Amino acid sequence: MSVPSSSPEPEDPDIAIIKARKLKELQEKAALEKARETKDRAKEAKKESSQLSDRQILAPYLYDRADEVLRLAESQYPVQTRAIVGRIAELVRSGEIQQRISGGELLALFRSVGLRVRVNTTIKVEDHGKLISFSDKLKQQSTDQNTE
Repeated sequence: MSVPSSSPEPEDPDIAIIKARKLKELQEKAALEKARETKDRAKEAKKESSQLSDRQILAPYLYDRADEVLRLAESQYPVQTRAIVGRIAELVRSGEIQQRISGGELLALFRSVGLRVRVNTTIKVEDHGKLISFSDKLKQQSTDQNTE
C-alpha cells in the first residue's frame, strides 16, 4: 500500500508542453467565439436599425405641414397611403430622394395618384393689425355695404 504524499510529483516536461499548447488553443477558440458573438450582435443591431418602419424613414424628410398632410391621408386612405409611403421610403433608402418634402408637394403627389386628401384650410387677412378669417372679412364688408 502506498501512502499518498503531501506534495505532487514533478510533471513530465512533455506533458506540461502539451497542456500549455491545449490551453492556448482553448483560449484562442474562446476569443474567436467571443469575437463572432460580438460581430453577430452588431449585425443584429444594424439589422434592427435598418428595419425602421417606412413612416419612421420618411418622417425626417417632411416639413411645412407635410406631417399633417400625411396624417390626414392615413386617416382618409389608410391602405393606399401605406403603399405610397412604402414606395417613398424605398426611394429614400436607395438615395433617389435626398431633399425634403413639403406639405404642398406631398398633397400634390396624393392628388396626382387620384387621392383627394381633404385638408382643413383657412385664409386669414390682416384688418387693422389683427388677423381675421377671410369669411369674416367678407361678412363685415357685406354688412358695411348694406348699412350705407
